[in-house]
This record gives sequence, C-alpha cells and structure tokens, in this order.
Amino acid sequence: MTRLKIDHVTRYDYNDSVSKSYNEARMTPISDDEQVVLEAELTLSPGTATVSNYRDYWGTRVAAFDIQGRHRHLEIRSTATVEVHRAAGDEAADGLSWEELATPELQDAVSDYGAQTPLTRIGPELEGVAEELRAAAANPADAARAIFEGIATHMQYVPGVTGVHTDAEAAWREAKGVCQDLAHVAIGMMRHIGIPARYVSGYLHPDYEAGIGRTVPGESHAWVEWWNDRWYAYDPTNHTRLTDFHVTVARGRDYSDVTPLKGMVTGGGGTSGLQVRVEVTQTA
Repeated sequence: MTRLKIDHVTRYDYNDSVSKSYNEARMTPISDDEQVVLEAELTLSPGTATVSNYRDYWGTRVAAFDIQGRHRHLEIRSTATVEVHRAAGDEAADGLSWEELATPELQDAVSDYGAQTPLTRIGPELEGVAEELRAAAANPADAARAIFEGIATHMQYVPGVTGVHTDAEAAWREAKGVCQDLAHVAIGMMRHIGIPARYVSGYLHPDYEAGIGRTVPGESHAWVEWWNDRWYAYDPTNHTRLTDFHVTVARGRDYSDVTPLKGMVTGGGGTSGLQVRVEVTQTA
C-alpha cells in the first residue's frame, strides 16, 4: 500500500478580460477496487464560480462550473490524498480463450469499448501488424502482451511531436509520441482484433527513490485497461504493469472522454499564458 498526496494546478491568463466562461474539470481521482480517495478538494479562482458536481457516463468525477463576471485568469487546483494497493498477478496466467472472448453476450456487455474512435483508428499498416500478432497468439492474453512488446520496440516517448488530436495511425507512423499516443495505439490494435480496451488518465509518481515526505514534480499520465474476463491495466509508456505509484482519475473510450479541463469563454479572451503544475508526495 502507498499513500500519495497530489497537488495539480492549471492556470490560464487571458490577454483581455472575458465576460463569461463555462468549463468542466476531470482532475479528481476516483475510488475503486485498487485505490481509495481519503481526501479531495477542488478550488477555483476567481472564487465567484458556480459549481456542480456529478459522475459522467464513464464513472469519472466531474466538476462543471461557470464564471459570469469579467475575469483575466482562471486557476483550477485539485488536491487529493489517495491510498493505492494494486493487486499482484500475471494477466497471462489465466483469462479467456479467443472463442470465449468473441461470444455475443460478452461483446455486448463491454461494447462501449469495442469500436474504434477517431483517435484510436490505426489504418491499414497497423491493422496488418495487429492481425499478424492475433494469428500468432494462442489467446487474448498472449496477443495483449505481444502488442505491448511491439509498441515498446517501435515507438519512442518524445514530447512535442504529436498533439491532442493526433490519432493512433499518425503516432505509429511517426514512431514517436507521448503517453496519450502510446495508449491510443495499444487500444486501437486491441480493438481491431476483438479485445475490448479503454483509455485511463491519472497521475504518476515518477521517483521510486524519493521516499516518504519528499515532494517531487509529478506527471499527468495515461495508460490502458483491456478486458480478459476482468479489466487488466498496463502502462505502455513505461512498458510495465501498474504500480502503487499510479493513481486513476478517469476512464473512457479515448482521450476526448477524459480531458482534464475543457470549456469555452465569451466576451474577450486570447490566452497569454498557460501554466500546469503537478506535485506528488508519498506520505505512507
């Protein structure tokens, strides 16, 4: 078990004051079978925002807020303390056969995560790669492992090459990208061969050696969950199963379902500056 405190601040400064803004924030971790949120708070500046909280279709905690008065900046701060206790195990040790995975009842139960989206489309070249891996795999677990191995061999983590609208086909062609891109490639390949898969966003404590009490720059991160009689998680960027240093925030079909902050402004605007800071402290 690991206890992590996360402090995530996003700030926009505007060239001209805006009269209104409407926003949704998906920045608060969720509680599930492998993590428990002990404390969580979302604070906004200006403090005149009207906020409503709900869970979206995918189970993500969402803060929807609007600011009606004129303002020159918007700052969102999410703080949370989370206990993480990932289960040990080997996803290749059990699971479904190809025939069991293909049953209509099962496919219907997880149908939200079976169809490609604009961000997970992989194109003819990568479809061929996925089909070759499928043909060589004795079962879905073997295919998933081969997909992750293939991504680790072919792609490099390189920021600045891709953007939030880059799809899996383009990221594979570049052979470079960030965690979002590697997750989309993995999801697209799995879905193409019949393995339901979903996108997960969260936070990562990047320094196992930091120890308790030391605050370090953290990372907003993304990884994959895929269905094999239950959901299994894997981090294709770091080519590893999840650890107690991964904290889940949101799940969806792709990045567009879990965008940390999205919204619109009226009556002015023009962003003069954007600052994002994530800090993580292991407290136990």
